[in-house]
Amino acid sequence: MKALDVRSVSKSYGPVVALHGVSFSVEPGEIIGLLGPNGAGKTTLMKVLTGYLQADEGQALVGGIDVGKSPLEVQTEIGYLPENAPLYRDMTVGDYLMLMAELRSLPQAERRPMLSRVVEATGLGDYLDRRIDKLSKGYRQRVGIAQAIIHRPRILVLDEPTSGLDPTQIAEIRQLIRQLATEATVMLSTHILSEVEMTCERVIMIMNGQLRADARLEDIRAASAAIVAIESKVEPKEVEEKLRAIEGVTEVRPFEERAGFRHYRLTSAQDEDLCPLIFEHLRKESWKVAELRSDSRSLETVFRELAQAPESESPPFALDPTAAGKDKKGAGEPVSDGHSESKEASA
Repeated sequence: MKALDVRSVSKSYGPVVALHGVSFSVEPGEIIGLLGPNGAGKTTLMKVLTGYLQADEGQALVGGIDVGKSPLEVQTEIGYLPENAPLYRDMTVGDYLMLMAELRSLPQAERRPMLSRVVEATGLGDYLDRRIDKLSKGYRQRVGIAQAIIHRPRILVLDEPTSGLDPTQIAEIRQLIRQLATEATVMLSTHILSEVEMTCERVIMIMNGQLRADARLEDIRAASAAIVAIESKVEPKEVEEKLRAIEGVTEVRPFEERAGFRHYRLTSAQDEDLCPLIFEHLRKESWKVAELRSDSRSLETVFRELAQAPESESPPFALDPTAAGKDKKGAGEPVSDGHSESKEASA
């Protein structure tokens, strides 16, 4: 059973479309990075998945449960840390976490053991008697994560979990997220590329409310690419068709026009230098060529391509959802994003 199964989900705020036909699935035990610029629709998607917002169209399933039909049942399976953690700052850490255990309807006999478990997991043992408003932001984030996991959720949803933290605090939260992923599926949203690269196994990119890419980081890193600049007067359709015929080339994407030459990025799923093959092919054409070079593939490269490319184009990396997570052991395999709902919709 999929941990998450999102099927053509759309959500609008009046005339503004925040999500449009978003579909993907997540296997148990994965760590997913939900990546996109500010206002892309990430927070809206998380609120739909956690039952805080109702989708206008489509269906979201959490552990096989329809969020739209049974939001309360879904929320028993999910731990959620919003971008601005809802903490009662006049309470001590221990009192607050016990309150969360009670609100989660944990049996009385289980509350103390659960509290001990999450305190150990989040490193809050020395702070149980301290008021939350006396904690640093990093430790307030830890308290927010502790309340999200106190009921042992199968799915953990974190919205900008390292926002506003210093480098040391960020490293500590990253390590904590990796530890939590041994017991739960984790989805975290961010607009910081390095966060995804350092923490996640797979990235889902949302831009302007649309799913633009879904790929494993190892697949992105394994792919090779090359840049070739061909005179602009040559019809792009002709160039793309002929370059796609080169052995090993899986994607041809024009991305820039400068000084009379149109630049194309060619991608291969294999870790091999495409330039020799491209050179041999170009020798047969009468095109003027200004540049041919290898181009290392990175998450930043993919992000920039998608930001520049028309939305109608398919993403350069698409992952077959049925194949997700097959290699994973034990599995089938608050500065801010935004946003109140109205802010995100207006972006």
